[in-house]
Amino acid sequence: MTGRQRPILPRPSRPFIGAVAAGALLLTGCGVLPGASGDSREPVTVVTWAPSGTSGPDSANMAGMTAMAQTYARWINAGGGIDGHELRVVTCDEQDTSVGAGRCARLAVKEKAVAVVGSYSRYGRAFMAPLEVAGIPYIGGYGASEEEFRSYMSYPVTGGQSALLAGNAKQLARGCERVSLVRPDTLGGDGQSWLLRTGLTEARRPAPLDIRAAETATSYDDTAGRALAGAGAAGGCVTAVLGDRTETFFDSFRRLAPTAATAAKVSISSVLGSVGQPLIDRTGGRDSPFEGAYVTGWYPDMGDARWNGMRQVIREHAFGDNRIDPDDTGVQTTWIAYTALKSIVESLNEPAITSGKVTKALNKGIRVDTGGLTPELRWRYEDMIGSDAYPRIVNSKVTFQVVRDGKLVAEKKGFVDVTKTLSDASATG
Repeated sequence: MTGRQRPILPRPSRPFIGAVAAGALLLTGCGVLPGASGDSREPVTVVTWAPSGTSGPDSANMAGMTAMAQTYARWINAGGGIDGHELRVVTCDEQDTSVGAGRCARLAVKEKAVAVVGSYSRYGRAFMAPLEVAGIPYIGGYGASEEEFRSYMSYPVTGGQSALLAGNAKQLARGCERVSLVRPDTLGGDGQSWLLRTGLTEARRPAPLDIRAAETATSYDDTAGRALAGAGAAGGCVTAVLGDRTETFFDSFRRLAPTAATAAKVSISSVLGSVGQPLIDRTGGRDSPFEGAYVTGWYPDMGDARWNGMRQVIREHAFGDNRIDPDDTGVQTTWIAYTALKSIVESLNEPAITSGKVTKALNKGIRVDTGGLTPELRWRYEDMIGSDAYPRIVNSKVTFQVVRDGKLVAEKKGFVDVTKTLSDASATG
């Protein structure tokens, strides 16, 4: 940590005796843990799943999330566990399929997990029903499925892509005279368009030019031309939210520059999940097509000192695992979700932790301090934004970032609240 004091990370107060199999898929110990007060502290079992090792243009690969969960367990167990409980992490390769998601959910039931923590899946219908039946809470998912913001057993730590789109509208309204939106030609894409339109309208900006694009295209030359024409010259912006294909779109957009003088004058934009630091690094850093881009995120930028604790844990306990990139949003989400789990278990202060006890603590209003990486989190009914479309969102705040010299940095300090935009879009959509 160049030029900075190493952060002092909190350690649990209750020691335990047990061996942890570092690096294994199943992190396990002796079973019964003696607590400082003489009671027996049983291990706490949780499951983290994500697609790992998947390939193909439309596949998600979020192996860093399960690797981060294993690293967190090694760190917390080396310091005595969580309130004297050994943390036992079971990981599952979700394979980016509905079958895989269902299998991982059934594994959580079989392992008697107290929670599923910091996971990724696009197949909420496949995994949420088994968790609901078993009464296992889903804490801090990535927000890749609609069910995460609807199920009564889901406890999200962000507002998902909906909050990002609402925030992107606010960020673009700060300096864009006209906006072209490039989004998937899907029902989800329709929602993106409506959120951006709602946010821009609230800011008294013109509605965006809505450009539908195929999710599986290998070139977006025609789409890029339409987006450029819609944005106009100086003061115009093009925002694209196409997941993994966002890179492909902006490659096409950049190729317009030699033939379209206005291309260099139009700003570009996206949201985290479609654009992130790993993508910027991979596409040239300062020479990346994303240089100068506005990006809306959930968390503080990668250079913020509030990430130092996570970075220290990765350095000391990941053992060089190259699946873990501290700048990856999935890795960051898993860290925050486990931070929430730690607060919940410590608040219970009981020898045995069950999924029912965890759920009760969540519903009764346990407060989770993530060290400023999110606003304070709380999941009571009154903490939710009250939107029919997004009933489980409790954190409707985002951050504004920009790519400068190949790095994502803060464009505006602090969090921006998008509750009104989410509520207005839900009421009128």
